[in-house]
Amino acid sequence: MTTESKNTGPVPGDGPAENNLSRSAEASDSAADRGNLRPSDAPVLGPRPVYRPHVDKHTARAFRRPNGQSGSFAARSGAGAAAAGASGGLELQNRPPDTVLAEAFGRPAGSEELLQRDPDAQGDKAAPAGPSDPWRDPDSAARLGAPAVGTPAPAPRAPGRLLTAREVLFGGKIAPRALAILAATALVIGLAGGIVGRMTAESVSAATSRKVTLQSADNGDKPHNQITKVVNAVMPAVVTVRAWLGDTGSTGSGVVIDGSGYIVTNNHVISLAANDKSNKAKLDVVFSDGSRVPTTIVGRDIKSDLAVLKVDVKNLSVIQLGNSGDVQVGDDVLALGSPLGLEKTVTSGIVSALNRPVKVGGEGTDTDATLDAVQTDAAINHGNSGGALVDMQGRLIGINSAIKSESGGSVGLGFAIPVDQVKRISQALIREGQVFHPMLGVSAKTKIVANDVMSGAQVADVQAGSSAAQAGIVEGDVIVKVGDREVSSPEELTVAVQSHEIGQTVTVRLIRDGREVDVPVTLQSDKKP
Repeated sequence: MTTESKNTGPVPGDGPAENNLSRSAEASDSAADRGNLRPSDAPVLGPRPVYRPHVDKHTARAFRRPNGQSGSFAARSGAGAAAAGASGGLELQNRPPDTVLAEAFGRPAGSEELLQRDPDAQGDKAAPAGPSDPWRDPDSAARLGAPAVGTPAPAPRAPGRLLTAREVLFGGKIAPRALAILAATALVIGLAGGIVGRMTAESVSAATSRKVTLQSADNGDKPHNQITKVVNAVMPAVVTVRAWLGDTGSTGSGVVIDGSGYIVTNNHVISLAANDKSNKAKLDVVFSDGSRVPTTIVGRDIKSDLAVLKVDVKNLSVIQLGNSGDVQVGDDVLALGSPLGLEKTVTSGIVSALNRPVKVGGEGTDTDATLDAVQTDAAINHGNSGGALVDMQGRLIGINSAIKSESGGSVGLGFAIPVDQVKRISQALIREGQVFHPMLGVSAKTKIVANDVMSGAQVADVQAGSSAAQAGIVEGDVIVKVGDREVSSPEELTVAVQSHEIGQTVTVRLIRDGREVDVPVTLQSDKKP
């Protein structure tokens, strides 16, 4: 069916100007009818002039119509062309599709399926479509089709006979007589295995017996060695000292030095309880038999790292005190105490050095001592502090106080306070509760000053009014000798001064401006009486 499009608008050149005005008025009326708010008496402006850009001749030659062509490129034919010319519109034709398109996009032959499903339909009564033709589906996957030549089904086989056990096991190649011989051989082997197993079980059961009793060898009259005798004699006089305040505590050792209940230990063991201002700290000792009793502090000395405790216990075992002059390098010694909290521990070694200056102090204690120590390779660890260092006669030769180790454990460098100093300090604490030490009144630099000839302790500061100030010692002097003792370090200067008595006049040799000078100094007390 062919339709025509009618144009009701103005056609250029088809009438006078008044007709165009009347039509514009009609258009405005119709616009007002559609809701246009423009007043009806508003002036109507003429059309805006059309701007036509200039086209140069080269562009016109490139895009112009061919010569002799005045209209469209393809002329219409027949009645459609006449109708289009009369109406001024384009002809619309509804002709059958091409055969190729109809075959590619048309419905299969005999199909009544519509392109659009009826929305009012109650259901799809059409039969389901069959499998799509893979030759018409460009996205179809490759697949195998039916074979060109059919394969016949195999013919059923006739059932065979059942095989015997001989045929299954031996393929029917062994005679029945041979099978009987094999069975007899297997029976004999089984009987032999049972007999052997029975005999083995009887021999195993015979290996255990309830009648056997193990006997210990008689020791006879063999005596124990000297270490055992020393330990048995000394251990009752060695105690464990415990001090704690709340959740904080320290553990060390101590030695009973007098039957009245006096015990000597290190100051750094009990400084936690001694410095407590709240009176909540607790201090007690544990004896070798396990009994624990409270103790009180008699006195303590931070410059010698010694303290004396007292317990109210009768019949105490008291250690024998030796003499520092009898101790020699190489003597066998035993260290007794509670290292790492392990009570009644004994280690052995030798005296490896004497008069070793060692500075003692650190975090958690007010101790500021320099010891003229006995050095030993007997294993000493934390907790041995305050314990006994005894010789092979069971005599006390020192109080274990310090170790030198980069790892914090024993490496064979332990130090003990000499017994002569222990006796002097302990007796002063028991009698007076405090100790007075001789003082030079100088502070030395921490570094050792040395040259090719000698070394010493350089004076960094001189206390006003002290013994050194009165003797004329000034800053920068290098002290190399105090009395008869050579001084090679600041620690050795301290122990050299403390080895003398208060009020004693000693000769101090020093280096000043490259010259050796001997200065007599009268030592003063570090405390006012």
